[in-house]
Amino acid sequence: MADLKAAAREAWLYALPLIEIATTRSRVLALGQQMNVFTHVWRLADHRHRAVTTPNNDTFYSTAQVDLSHGPVTITLPPSGERYLSLALMDAWTNNFAILGTRTTGPDGGTFTLVGPNEAAEGANLIRSPTNHVWALARVLVDGPHDAAAAKTVQTGLSMQGPAAPPPPAQAARSAAWQDYFASAAALMAANPPPVTDRALLARIAPLGLTDGFDAARFSAAEAAEIEAGIAEARREARKSGLGGSTFIDGWSYPEPGLGDFGQDYAYRAAVALSGLAALPPVEAMYMRAEGHLPGALFDGMRNWRLHFPADRLIPVNSFWSLSLYEATDDGQYFFAENPLNRFAIGDRSEGLAYNDDGSLDIWIGNADPGEGRRANWLPAPAAPFALFMRAYLGKPELLTGRYRLPPITEA
Repeated sequence: MADLKAAAREAWLYALPLIEIATTRSRVLALGQQMNVFTHVWRLADHRHRAVTTPNNDTFYSTAQVDLSHGPVTITLPPSGERYLSLALMDAWTNNFAILGTRTTGPDGGTFTLVGPNEAAEGANLIRSPTNHVWALARVLVDGPHDAAAAKTVQTGLSMQGPAAPPPPAQAARSAAWQDYFASAAALMAANPPPVTDRALLARIAPLGLTDGFDAARFSAAEAAEIEAGIAEARREARKSGLGGSTFIDGWSYPEPGLGDFGQDYAYRAAVALSGLAALPPVEAMYMRAEGHLPGALFDGMRNWRLHFPADRLIPVNSFWSLSLYEATDDGQYFFAENPLNRFAIGDRSEGLAYNDDGSLDIWIGNADPGEGRRANWLPAPAAPFALFMRAYLGKPELLTGRYRLPPITEA
């Protein structure tokens, strides 16, 4: 039974990305989104945005749930000029197998054909997905309210053409009983077969029967107890690290190199699916998390905090950076908190951001208004624990390689 407990622990983590993707798909389809069609969101995420954990407040999102089992789809990417644009194409296991846009395909846009793993196709601008299910998620930079109309114009140029596809059946959520969770995992694995490079793991979790007809009824009460114990361990492990990683350097964690394209790092993939679903790989966006003094690396909102950048130590990026503040849920997810300024992030594009006379920059963080001279640089916090994440898009080599490190957040 020890093997069954270990198998359940590993299988729960292994399947979590499939489950989270399926849950997200069900949520958006319930709101009226169709398969193989882009839906554009023309407002920046705020405290009401609870569909996906750790949203950003810098870009408009466009999203499409794609089913390639009915044939290829064509994606039209608009010209974006100097505006940051990315279209991440994620397989059913949350790996970014292709990213189109500013960094990769350039500012002029184009037309691309997306095909499934078994499609007989060839030609220019052809992208092959490892799974028939794809989540296409675009981010279009918005430089504040004055820029919203221009950003929307770019965003509406993004489109998808392909065969109609029925919505797939709903699946169990991560909070479901183990019988339902693993039944859904088995169905999702059948629809999106694991890569051959996962054979060693599949052998370890074979006692559960996820790939050869899962049957919860065949397990005894004692075996069921072992399965539940393994899942309890998996839940604790998934909450340990996540989007920014678990090791802190000078008060900040930095993403693992495999973020967004995880290979065989199944535990990290699961942790990111829980706390940072749909994260981009570091070459596209660096996600850093600040280390608070409270359990879970959270900060106390009733204390005042300061992030100070010396003039010669501003974040080295080719696009932009922003610091986002989130309240944490009990199950390890993060969402924006309502505040009097409706300010959920602050960064190098924030209107009115004030630099010091020597070119340095101070950001003030906390529940209390820091006063007239500092309010322009204030990131309001709830009167409760909160988390801080820094995003840096298109980081320069010194950031990507670790030669640059963020300064620590200190109590003000």
